[in-house]
Amino acid sequence: MASALRYSDKVVIVTGGSKGIGKGIVRVFVENGAKVVFCARGVEAGQALETELNGVGPGSSLFVSCDISKEEDIKRLISVTAERFGRIDCLVNNAGWHPPHKSIDETTADEFRDLLNLNLISYFLATKYALPYLRQCQGNVINVSSLVATIGQKHAVPYVATKGAIIAMTKAMAVDESQFKVRVNCISPGNVMTPLWEELASQSSNAAATIKAGEEAQLIGRMGTEAECGLAALFLASDASFCTGVDLLLSGGAELNYGHKSQIS
Repeated sequence: MASALRYSDKVVIVTGGSKGIGKGIVRVFVENGAKVVFCARGVEAGQALETELNGVGPGSSLFVSCDISKEEDIKRLISVTAERFGRIDCLVNNAGWHPPHKSIDETTADEFRDLLNLNLISYFLATKYALPYLRQCQGNVINVSSLVATIGQKHAVPYVATKGAIIAMTKAMAVDESQFKVRVNCISPGNVMTPLWEELASQSSNAAATIKAGEEAQLIGRMGTEAECGLAALFLASDASFCTGVDLLLSGGAELNYGHKSQIS
């Protein structure tokens, strides 16, 4: 059985790992034998997932309470992992937030700055502090962006900007870290059914209709799953040894074919 595991005994950090896409990534890596350290602000959900996953194996999980918008918390996350396991093979930068949709006119500069700190600067800092360990292991970094970084999204300028910057940063990091044989790649999910997606839908005038429209946006007629996001991350970490600087669209074909776009009434 152990020979079939794709990331056995590797040490992985996942930020924002207690729910949604991060939870799917944590679960898949644990199922494939990794020692996963994951963080989130929600202690109860994090501890519950740690207990659940450590009961099934074959890998293990360790939850660390962490506010990824605070540099000292990020430093502690990296140091706890290094002290516990002595190495870091993979860092998955996933923690982030999609604010409620609103126009530029309604968005303040401070709101934009706060989102940049949470969605982008946290990725930079986590990578910066993990790199000394990743270089020793010739490991890899996986940054979670979004399909909307490529295709845009209505009333979401700050969010789209942060996600576009993640893709650009991934490519620049891949260039710099190639000398150390550290690969840096990116995943850009489209519509994936997560608690955050459901929360945003609930804020619309018709949540059921919003979810149905989300499902119908993909060529294959459904949203992605948390598990599929986990498998994409595992592929980049374990199998894609000749890939660096890649932006993997995990979108079900949502970006393909023409659709109704005009906002002219």
